[in-house]
Amino acid sequence: MRARILIRPKAAILDPQGQTVQRALAALGFDGVANVHVGRLIELDVDDPAQLEAMCETLLANPLIEEYEIVSDPSGDPTTP
Repeated sequence: MRARILIRPKAAILDPQGQTVQRALAALGFDGVANVHVGRLIELDVDDPAQLEAMCETLLANPLIEEYEIVSDPSGDPTTP
C-alpha cells in the first residue's frame, strides 16, 4: 500500500521557514498571505499500514514539535495525487 505522511510544525512552534516564505511572498507582491507553514512529505510503500503510526512516532516525525497526518492510497497507485 502507498502511504503519504504530511509533517508540519505544531501551531505553537515557531516556524522560521514559514515566516521566511511569507515575507518573501509579500516582497514579491503577493498580498493576503498569512500563516505559512513549511513541512515535509514522506511517501512510502508499506505492507502493514497498521505500523504507520508507530513509524511516525518513532522516527519520521518529532511528536514534541511536529504534527503529522497519514494519507493512505488504498489503490497503491503512486501516480494518484
